Amino acid sequence: MSKHEERVPPGLVEQLGCYSPLVREPLSGEQAGELSRLFKAMGDPVRLRLLSLIASHAGGEACVCDLTEVFDLSGPTISHHLKVLREAGLITGERRATWVYYRIQPEVLEALAAVLVPAAPDTVPNGLGDVVPQTRHELPVVEA
Repeated sequence: MSKHEERVPPGLVEQLGCYSPLVREPLSGEQAGELSRLFKAMGDPVRLRLLSLIASHAGGEACVCDLTEVFDLSGPTISHHLKVLREAGLITGERRATWVYYRIQPEVLEALAAVLVPAAPDTVPNGLGDVVPQTRHELPVVEA
């Protein structure tokens, strides 16, 4: 790994991996704070679209030069959004010559998704089984 390549913050995936789905047990204040920081980073439409563009790009990585031309935003604004995603641990970046190439951190996204997966109705405490959907519905695919 080059000195310019970034990594997921130490312990982030392990910390997220120990969270139970939200319907199994209440989150601690610390857990809620960490999760809200990650969801807040994804909560901006530009950042969510950047994550999608990076994840769906050929080879699973995208050059910043490919990302900036998609938006009607200035380079510094795109850089700010990428920095927020990087600092949250959702993406990493590696400088190659004059460009930075970004990759998503699939293990972080998988850990976040696991927190949101509803438990089977027979394992939900306190009679919450009737509010847990019986089937999962897929969201429609929207072209970028």
